[in-house]
Amino acid sequence: MRILHTSDWHLGQHFMGKSRQAEHQALIDWMLGQVQAQGIDAVLVAGDIFDTGTPPSYAREQYSRLVLGMHALGVPLILLAGNHDSVATLQESAGLLQPLGATVIAASGPAEEQVLLLNDREGRPGCLLCAIPFVRPREVMVSEAGQSAEDKRRGLQQAIQAYYMEVYKAAVARRDAIEVDTGQRLPIIGSGHLTTVGASATESVREIYVGSLEAFPTAAFPPLDYIALGHIHRPQKVGGLEQVRYCGSPLPLSFDEAGQTKQMLRVDLDAQGLQSVTALEVPRFQVLRSLSGDLAGLPAQLAEAAAEGSEARPVWLEISVARDDYLADLPARIQAMAEGLPLEILRIRRQRGQAASVMAGELGETLDALGHAEVFARRLDGEELQPDLRAELEARYRRIAAEVEGAA
Repeated sequence: MRILHTSDWHLGQHFMGKSRQAEHQALIDWMLGQVQAQGIDAVLVAGDIFDTGTPPSYAREQYSRLVLGMHALGVPLILLAGNHDSVATLQESAGLLQPLGATVIAASGPAEEQVLLLNDREGRPGCLLCAIPFVRPREVMVSEAGQSAEDKRRGLQQAIQAYYMEVYKAAVARRDAIEVDTGQRLPIIGSGHLTTVGASATESVREIYVGSLEAFPTAAFPPLDYIALGHIHRPQKVGGLEQVRYCGSPLPLSFDEAGQTKQMLRVDLDAQGLQSVTALEVPRFQVLRSLSGDLAGLPAQLAEAAAEGSEARPVWLEISVARDDYLADLPARIQAMAEGLPLEILRIRRQRGQAASVMAGELGETLDALGHAEVFARRLDGEELQPDLRAELEARYRRIAAEVEGAA
């Protein structure tokens, strides 16, 4: 049995005002090609199919294209909800998609209903899946009055652990029944959309797992042959275990992911369990670069970045400036340097302003120790403002401050 494990597509995402529509369409086309070329028997999307609970119409259309593309290949598609997904949005079309070979699991339910039998391309039973999506506290536990934060955290962890075990036991019962009927022993795999202890996240991951539980211990999972996880965007083994994996997001969803090699995981199983996990590198459909330095060295970096772009697909840039970051017209100077190059500057960071904020926090500086004019100036330093807009804001502030002081 050969599974393709992917997650965190975030269809409909806007990246600092830029649409990812073209990238997602290219991703769908690429994945359908891989499903065919790699002989995939089933595709599992482990949560965060959409970026928001109310995805734009083009994202819903891409979702439908994905389902239709998989149906045309005759390969089952399992779609699990993540913390970004709306249960109602996914459930509204779940019944329509079922005849097309797509199984949607939008919320946790009775254990027997979370166990799916996945067949290979020949129609033979290949494995059992404990299809567990993002778990919401109300689905697995009831809060009690008088509980401390630690009690709630421990109770939630125990409730989720118990739910995983309940679904696993249902899968074992079904496996044993199939073995009695056919003589074939099937591997059992599981899924999850959560943060596990030891997982390494990125800035685009919203750390809002469930209730007061920050991370789920790896040892709390049942003895599954493979655990397909979503929510963390960096591909990784958890605790060094071959069978517990985050595949990561297929597209970089923040600038700190720009240097990552994005991938999907091809998982091979047989009656003995997990045989191998192979990373399939996802092409970079849109180049993101994060540059850092002073103005003197920036032209060379811009020229190097421009070599990766084109007029049709410019490189998206984040630029962090040191030493020269005090300049009021910094954004205008950088835009002038990039003029005529296939580059789009999406964010400019001032390193000194960030360092000053950190230093102030380390020294325990409070608002009471600063004058109101200095507080306002520091607030402006944290924004990427054109010089004329900053001058206008400063002038308005001075007028308002003078009126307030005069009234006092």
